[in-house]
Amino acid sequence: MDQEERIALFLDYENLAIGARDHLGGMRFDLRPVSDALAERGRVVVRRAYADWSYFDDDRRRLTRSHVELIDIPQRMGASRKNAADIKMVVDALELAFEREYISTFVFCTGDSDFTPLVHKLRELNKRVIGVGVEKTTSALLPPACDEFLYYDRLDGVEVPAPRARRGRAAKPATPATGTRAPATETQAPEPARDSGPEIRDSEVDTAPPEAGEPTDTGELTDTGELTDTGEAPEAADVGTTDTDALAKVVAQTVAGLQRSSSGTVTASTLKRTLLRKDPTFNEADYGFRAFGELLRHLSGLNLIELSAGTAKGDPEVSLPEHGDREAAFAMLRTVVAELADGDEPAALSGLKNQVRKAAPGFSEKKLGYRSFLQFCKAAATSGAIRLEWSADADDYLLTAA
Repeated sequence: MDQEERIALFLDYENLAIGARDHLGGMRFDLRPVSDALAERGRVVVRRAYADWSYFDDDRRRLTRSHVELIDIPQRMGASRKNAADIKMVVDALELAFEREYISTFVFCTGDSDFTPLVHKLRELNKRVIGVGVEKTTSALLPPACDEFLYYDRLDGVEVPAPRARRGRAAKPATPATGTRAPATETQAPEPARDSGPEIRDSEVDTAPPEAGEPTDTGELTDTGELTDTGEAPEAADVGTTDTDALAKVVAQTVAGLQRSSSGTVTASTLKRTLLRKDPTFNEADYGFRAFGELLRHLSGLNLIELSAGTAKGDPEVSLPEHGDREAAFAMLRTVVAELADGDEPAALSGLKNQVRKAAPGFSEKKLGYRSFLQFCKAAATSGAIRLEWSADADDYLLTAA
């Protein structure tokens, strides 16, 4: 544990809540995806959120259940609530940097460029700084200043509501969009939050195509089984599955996340600690395994993970299979795409996951370590199994067999 990163988390809550509400289809900010991402990077020892909480009554209760310390910045006559919250965050962060030397990483959930000087100062003090923000409300100045920046929209578990836009089908795939992105604007002073969020008109929802290589999550399901913009039904694994199936997905996603966030290998002990950070009640005995090593050997036998000898005895290295099930899944996707192709007509990503499940009822990209079906398709395109291009006319990704 002495080698673990100790993390202090600071949330500029008004910036996050309004950014999610105004630019992510009216959705509420959910702390869980942020917590899961940080669990793969270290142990969070400080959690603080800053806002005038009279505007966020429901959010206040949810954050309290997540053990977040709420710092109230009430609105005062003739004063700027936004500036007051920013200054309080800066003072608290610097105080922790000097008084809590064991804190090695500072995480700021905001898109406000006013925090850039604070980021520079903390890095001068040999602290690692991670930023988290809604992509469309994040200043272009902030991400380059951080050691790492996570866009909230792209985190595992964030399900952005689908824009209510008409979809068509193009005869030929269009080339991916290569235009430059407009500079992000700073978040304006917040309006009182509504329980269900403001009504979003069709014209207010951005339906521009994602930039080339941008990991937009298309065709995903919410935890409640709601349909997203692909119009897909819930995964077969979400209906009537055993706990072990759900655990296999969590383990595969966690290993993938650890491989992305760390340059070293992922050991069984590291994986176990990360699972406990995500869910402190986790116990392999609840799934019928006598030890964590037995659970890993079971998943290895299912070809969901691979085990190899580690540097320490009894602590094997854990990785995702490089071949086997993944290559078979790519081949299966290519077959489905080829069957759906109608002459020169490519197959659209919307609804494709349903067709894949018909060919392989137990299919789940999460068991292969991918956070979304789109990411799985991009990996298949990289391997050469299919071709994947964005079509502005169809407002969708189009796939053809390679």
